[in-house]
Amino acid sequence: MSLLRSARFPAIVLLCAAALGLIVANSPLGAAADDIMHAYVGIPDVFELSVDHWIKDGLLVLFFFVVAVELQFELTNGQLNSAKKALQPAIAATGGVIVPIMVFFAFTAGTDSADGWPIPTATDIAFALGVLAVFGRGLPSALRIFLLALAILDDIVGIIFIAVLFTTDVNFGMLAAAAVCVVLFGVLSRQLDGRARIAISIVLVLLAIAAWVFTYQSGVHATIAGVALGLAMAQQPALRTRHAMEPWVNGVVLPVFAFAAALVVIPQVPLRELTPAFWGIVVALPVGKIVGISLFGWISLRVGRDKTAEKPALAFTDLLAAGALGGIGFTVSLLLSELAFASNDELRDEATLGVLAGSMISLLLAGILVSWRARHYRMLDHVEAGTTADDKSATA
Repeated sequence: MSLLRSARFPAIVLLCAAALGLIVANSPLGAAADDIMHAYVGIPDVFELSVDHWIKDGLLVLFFFVVAVELQFELTNGQLNSAKKALQPAIAATGGVIVPIMVFFAFTAGTDSADGWPIPTATDIAFALGVLAVFGRGLPSALRIFLLALAILDDIVGIIFIAVLFTTDVNFGMLAAAAVCVVLFGVLSRQLDGRARIAISIVLVLLAIAAWVFTYQSGVHATIAGVALGLAMAQQPALRTRHAMEPWVNGVVLPVFAFAAALVVIPQVPLRELTPAFWGIVVALPVGKIVGISLFGWISLRVGRDKTAEKPALAFTDLLAAGALGGIGFTVSLLLSELAFASNDELRDEATLGVLAGSMISLLLAGILVSWRARHYRMLDHVEAGTTADDKSATA
């Protein structure tokens, strides 16, 4: 289980699952896989969903719950628990949202693809931290903290987009029922340290399922239930639950989702005939994120700079590395692709390919830039260690 809680291994599993999905979709097994994804499972005439929807509206709720618990901790006790701490990554995250949208519109304005503008705004925190773990030995803690805060803020933006942009024909009765379940869930979670812990845990699970069903029936995207439950749960039980769920989310939920999302047939057409959605995402993820995060990040370092410090905690080249990491959209971007083009299979498939291609380009750029910056800081540490040793020798 410790392997699935590490930063490196889950990112590798996620990448392999997506690659496998592409391979299966473009092999003789593709038709059978598509049939399975569209097979309905559940209680007939009561509550039935296709396998595809069980994965994207059901399993993925667990991922959003874990994200929300982490968000709750960071907002109360972590890197975002004060305006001063949140200011710099918030400014950089703003650039990481605005510039990719502008790049995307540069390719898609006036076309049917323009509705996909939220897609290149997301950052996959699991992948970003995985790249840092593989290539970032020696990086300063300031860069890691900055990136973590940036990715969490990106998650908040993605959650808002899902809740606001992809909600139609809201059933307020069902939404109110979901809200009641979430409130009861939050209240009961604060009683978990008592004697009736097992009974309360069972009730909490039932309330969570009910909140998800009501949210789904309300017209709001079902993953928002996971966010609400994660934010409502008492912090210590929530952190323990997150710790228990993390291996399953990393080892099962996200790989299954990545596999299902990547079941896309690669169009057999020349590159020039691919839709603007594909090109907009492919360029917006690596280029838009690097430009947006590094430029706005540079501004943020001057806005929130400590006047007594000789120089900012991060160099502009560190921000370039952070921008490349931010371009690894993957999980949330794939979900946004599904939602933005739910009624257009061709655009949805090409947007999915755009996310995979853009994320891979960002992944390669991030590996190069993070390795370069890590090597730079290791060399600085080596020089400083040598200088310190010489000073001690001279003093002796």
